[in-house]
Amino acid sequence: MSLTRTDIETAGTTREIIMPAPTDLRAARRRRRGIARGEESGGVAARGASKWFVLTGLILFTIYSIGPAWWLIVSATKSREQLYTTNGLWFADFRLIDNIVELFKYENGSFGLWLWNSVLYATAGSIGQTIIALAAGYGLAMYQYRGKGTSMAFVIGSFLIPGALLTVPSYLLFVQLGLFDTIWSMIIPAFFGPFSVYLAKVYAEGAVPQELLEAARIDGAGEYRTFFSIGLRLLTTAGATIFLLHFVAAWNSFYGPLIMLRDRNLWPVMLGLYSWLGRGTDSEVDVTTLVITGSLVATIPMVLLLVAMQRYWRAGVTMGSLK
Repeated sequence: MSLTRTDIETAGTTREIIMPAPTDLRAARRRRRGIARGEESGGVAARGASKWFVLTGLILFTIYSIGPAWWLIVSATKSREQLYTTNGLWFADFRLIDNIVELFKYENGSFGLWLWNSVLYATAGSIGQTIIALAAGYGLAMYQYRGKGTSMAFVIGSFLIPGALLTVPSYLLFVQLGLFDTIWSMIIPAFFGPFSVYLAKVYAEGAVPQELLEAARIDGAGEYRTFFSIGLRLLTTAGATIFLLHFVAAWNSFYGPLIMLRDRNLWPVMLGLYSWLGRGTDSEVDVTTLVITGSLVATIPMVLLLVAMQRYWRAGVTMGSLK
């Protein structure tokens, strides 16, 4: 490297300062800029590859999720012959309306009765479980009492137990109480959900400030009024989540009704469709087509419920962001 020498005299002392030539400084700057451009281009390439990898995975997951629903929609529009002879993933003659009419006429309208039973069981059980879970979760989160840790241990341990293990004890209990083969054998057990209690407790700890409750108590509000006027309004998002999760589970329930119900007029829609599927065909209609069409119709209430309850989740997210 070529250098220039500059003499500076300060207080009678001569100092030699060695500085690089201007051409060397420009070359060093160009090298640094080249290295920076290479690192930047490498980072952009890595981010682009990661983006396409994630996008490909999402597309495959979407196809995997929508595939069964698409097959169900296509199959529900076909006749008996077309169901077995045409492409399963594309339409043939559109006969959805005829299949729906035949579905509700078959066996004197049994499907409509089963559909109503499912609406009754799922709605009543979900409302009861939501209220009880919010009250219990609110109490566990907001109050301090002796044995609180033990209570939480029982709650957590309860929802870790598989529900199938409780089938026989529940069956014996309802037989002794005289509730076997009644609508109450479907509604009363749905009121109690330990996982819902835990979910409400966790949400209440973050959504309900203790200062607000103390202010309500100072103003003279009792505990019940504080809960119904303040606690429930702040737990709207948790309540919507609990309601929807239990509604979907109750709507798709099969094992419980299979054990608890003997009267066909009390069956929910899933158990009724299963009974048709086990029959196969009869002399007049292809029951497989009816089961497919009934499965499509049975998904409509859950879709409508999900769309209707979106505003509660949006309100909860907005409230959390402004808190």
